[in-house]
Amino acid sequence: MEFESKTFKNEDFTERSFKNSSFIDCIFEDCNISNVNLEDTKIQSCKFVNCKILGLNFSKCAKFLLSFSFENCLISMCDFSNLDLKKTKFNGCQIFECHFFGTNLIYSVFEDSNLKGSRFQDTNLSYVSFTTAKNYSIDPNKNFIRKTKFAIPEVIGLLDAFDIELE
Repeated sequence: MEFESKTFKNEDFTERSFKNSSFIDCIFEDCNISNVNLEDTKIQSCKFVNCKILGLNFSKCAKFLLSFSFENCLISMCDFSNLDLKKTKFNGCQIFECHFFGTNLIYSVFEDSNLKGSRFQDTNLSYVSFTTAKNYSIDPNKNFIRKTKFAIPEVIGLLDAFDIELE
């Protein structure tokens, strides 16, 4: 299946397979995209708005020109590992229990997003903005952090990796 400049609205894709499909410049709005097979799926310049995205393994997508953005989405138990996600926008999202291992997130933005339980390891977080994000826990010894933007009080999440007590 190949889709270009198509808008999917109020669709339920639960348990479907997008294997070997192509989505270019598509918009997914108010969709349920849970437990979908993304093996060799091409996602290029796609936007997800107000979607429920559960259990997706984005690391199985075709890597060439992979790009997407998320706005006001529930993203839970998804794997973004070993992907080049430069300049990816996560705006107003609930990003729960997701994995970002070996991910390149340089210049990405987590605006007004809740990252509870999400894990970052061996990830390039250079120039990433977490200024309005909350509930993140990032080990600065296990990630590349350069000119990354944080705000008080949430920056305390950088200390979770250390066995210390704050009073």
